[in-house]
Amino acid sequence: MTKFVTHTGSAIETQNLASGLAPIAQAGDLIVLCGDLGAGKTTFVQGFGGELGVSESITSPTFTIANRYKGDLTVNHLDVYRLSHIDEVVDLGLPELVDDHSVTLIEWGDSIAEVLGSDYLEVRIHLGEGPDDRVIEISAMGQEWRARENLLATLVGEE
Repeated sequence: MTKFVTHTGSAIETQNLASGLAPIAQAGDLIVLCGDLGAGKTTFVQGFGGELGVSESITSPTFTIANRYKGDLTVNHLDVYRLSHIDEVVDLGLPELVDDHSVTLIEWGDSIAEVLGSDYLEVRIHLGEGPDDRVIEISAMGQEWRARENLLATLVGEE
């Protein structure tokens, strides 16, 4: 596993980073978003979805658990924070969501890592020193994402 680390200083910068990641993503990809409450996971999805042509407002699926947005690729946006048992993840039909026509982003996905399989991109967002500062760690998990490590390195400026 290779980990790339970058910093953002505003919500716009976090969205721009996600926007840069969107063209690297492919149909069927899974992106796991980790971080404390208010770290910027939904903000990240907003930038990602916007780059993929999602025109509707992207909001947190904390209470709905799953939102689906149409764009150049369908964007599945899940939040598993409120799920208390791994069986509830199975009930969501995660394998059916991760298909050849969509990309799936899961907030709090590290809590269900045992059912995710081995190929996903982990984006871990840490609160920084200032109110809008973020430290973002991007880790390629599995062969599919490791094959794109050069693109990820370019995204975070580690060429």
